[in-house]
Amino acid sequence: MRATSDAVRRAALVRLVALDVDGTLTDGRLFIGPGGEAMKAFSVRDGFGLTLLREAGVKLAVITARQSAIVEARAAELRFDAVRQAVKDKAAALREICERFGLAARHAAYVGDDWPDLRAMALAGLAASVADAPAAVRERAHWVSRAAAGQGAVREFAEFVLQSQQRLDAALARYAGDAP
Repeated sequence: MRATSDAVRRAALVRLVALDVDGTLTDGRLFIGPGGEAMKAFSVRDGFGLTLLREAGVKLAVITARQSAIVEARAAELRFDAVRQAVKDKAAALREICERFGLAARHAAYVGDDWPDLRAMALAGLAASVADAPAAVRERAHWVSRAAAGQGAVREFAEFVLQSQQRLDAALARYAGDAP
């Protein structure tokens, strides 16, 4: 993981995590069948990391340029608070989602992997990216995962945010049976 000197301070303020999908929540590959149906693979570890954030009271959002029933299903399964698909301007979508929840952009994190994510990353209080993103994206992020996209990068990010908010130990204790 690579983090800027102020990444922990920025993560402590996060109340909303917005994510791109292809290349962030997935490894970026699309499997297209002969009938045109598409398939994507999602990491269960990433999903559990998002569940931990939701349980900690952090709102979850998807902002993606593609339109996909698969994304809608995965977002519903993980109980996302906002889903924006077929988005051309991801920064505008992030701004609208922040307004909807009454949050300043400094309270939002955006996790992306490629150039179309850069404006949303610049708007968010915490910009994050995955290890296998292009250099231009990684260089503009406050936090970059060790793991590749779709391989636990989002779980790593979730734990970073929870640790920065001093909530990670309590979350672990709930699952380990250590909580009173």
